Amino acid sequence: MKAMVLTAIGQPLQWQDRPDPVPPPGELRLRVEACAVCRTDLHVVDGELTLPRLPLVPGHEIVGMVDRVGEGVDSKWLHRRVGVPWLGHACGHCAYCAAGRENLCDVPVFTGHGRDGGFATHVLAEAAFCLPIDLPMDSAHVAPLLCAGLIGWRSLRLAGADARSLGLYGFGAAAHLIAQIAVQQGRQVFAFTRPGDAAAQRFALELGATWAGDSTAAPPEPLDAAIIFAPVGALVPLALGAVRKGGRVVCGGIHMSDIPTFPYRLLWQERQLLSVANLTRTDATEFLAAAARMPLHVEIARYPLSGANQALDDLRGGRLNGAAVLIP
Repeated sequence: MKAMVLTAIGQPLQWQDRPDPVPPPGELRLRVEACAVCRTDLHVVDGELTLPRLPLVPGHEIVGMVDRVGEGVDSKWLHRRVGVPWLGHACGHCAYCAAGRENLCDVPVFTGHGRDGGFATHVLAEAAFCLPIDLPMDSAHVAPLLCAGLIGWRSLRLAGADARSLGLYGFGAAAHLIAQIAVQQGRQVFAFTRPGDAAAQRFALELGATWAGDSTAAPPEPLDAAIIFAPVGALVPLALGAVRKGGRVVCGGIHMSDIPTFPYRLLWQERQLLSVANLTRTDATEFLAAAARMPLHVEIARYPLSGANQALDDLRGGRLNGAAVLIP
């Protein structure tokens, strides 16, 4: 197999030849067809997340065909197209898992973080955490759904079903998917982009947003809720200032720069500030069912596997509309 490997924090990924992996009991081996590049991968490569191991193959938005199964795995998995998301393992017995909150498991393992991910031609994954993919899309367009879509879906749920006017801060891979779902649910979407990013603002309007403007601008009306996808702590007080009394601001990323101090009046009047952590398999089942019902335009830019460093750099530099996807 071939893989793009992180050997040192802050250094470019290295192209390596490795022995083909053999799945241990309970696991599958996938021949990777596509792996999307997530902002979390940037946080991994740039050292903004603590890593339990190096070297490491990043990537956690993986779609592939199962070509081998480990002991104890039903042979029905063979030759199936499956997805591998960020949550690669949960213990199943801590208080959080017992309460149905496996996203908060005390001893989780994350794909492309605690175990090798999908920036490769092959990957191993725990069968219990793989997702059958039956959507009528090619694998390159499915791949971004496995994190950008899933985390966006969980963020949308936390924003509340009663949030009819919704602000999205940072209009990238997650926001462009969730904006479409929100519009199809009958919500008004207000898109906030990097100041001066006219292309992203046009893209948001094309996808059904009611309004699009700079992240520093006030929306034309108070919002019921806002979701922050950009990893910029300075957006928190701006979003709090944009939501009405009793509104919610949901932080959808795994990492964010420091939140600056802000006056209590921005939080007062029962406004809420929430964070999203990881995902559950229930989130995945619900979202994939919703994606099958609601036609989604998934904007992607394709890169060869060997172009992973360029894809990461384009994401870091804000040069993408939608998602970068590696094709082995």
